[in-house]
Amino acid sequence: MKKSLSFFLFIVFVSCDAIFLEDITSLTVTPQAPLNNSEVDSGSVTFSWRLIDQAELYEIQIAEPDFQNASQILLDTTLSSNTIQKSLDVGDYQWRIKAMNSDYETAYQTINFSVN
Repeated sequence: MKKSLSFFLFIVFVSCDAIFLEDITSLTVTPQAPLNNSEVDSGSVTFSWRLIDQAELYEIQIAEPDFQNASQILLDTTLSSNTIQKSLDVGDYQWRIKAMNSDYETAYQTINFSVN
């Protein structure tokens, strides 16, 4: 009986722990590259950011020239890693990133940059 009760409590504890995720809405994704107002060479640009504990996915978007006046949304994807590469031509761009888990998401961090 003790073993059955212990096993039952263990299952309930593990299940509850999996259900309750940390609220990440007050956290901020920290972009690492390209940084705000930076200039990068044309070709393949590597976008990177710091991981957030309890985040399962990251949504990254890239617009030309920016999100308010977008002539194009060049990338809109969700991934679990903290880096992605995209080939970009000469021009002005804006990228943004947010973290998500199944219950919560952070605000976007938006970065302006230029490709020379």
